Amino acid sequence: MRYISFVLLLVLFWITLSGHFEPLLLALGAVSVLLTAFLSHRMNIIDHESYPLHLSLKFPIYYSYLFGEIVKANIDVIKRILSWEKTPISPQMIEIPRSQLTDLGAVIYANSITLTPGTVTIKLSEESLTVHALSKEVADDLATGTMSKEITKRVFKE
Repeated sequence: MRYISFVLLLVLFWITLSGHFEPLLLALGAVSVLLTAFLSHRMNIIDHESYPLHLSLKFPIYYSYLFGEIVKANIDVIKRILSWEKTPISPQMIEIPRSQLTDLGAVIYANSITLTPGTVTIKLSEESLTVHALSKEVADDLATGTMSKEITKRVFKE
């Protein structure tokens, strides 16, 4: 099932990027997709975590939460730029415990932190995430683990 959906997604991706429907280009696209699927199968790289089809329908729910967090972080960064005397920048490096149990969950968490302006995940280890935050307030907010809880609730909860 994973390979069939993988092939279908590759076909859609190919058609979306090319935008051409000439027989030669469609044939070359089909050959390319089939070769990619064959090599992926031979290398055994399409597994439960590398291609999380079971989570595909849950991501839009999480994206709506993440979009709100990105908007709030953008507003905070703009305030810090425009009124730097009232809202100073106080860079912080913090260690956040890795609360996600799977590697996929940890990567989603690290990427979500990096996507929000004013924060960057520097290092992801088995035990923790090292994050650079623009201010102490942002660092304190990250330390509460709210985003990690939202990932668990919105993406991984069955």
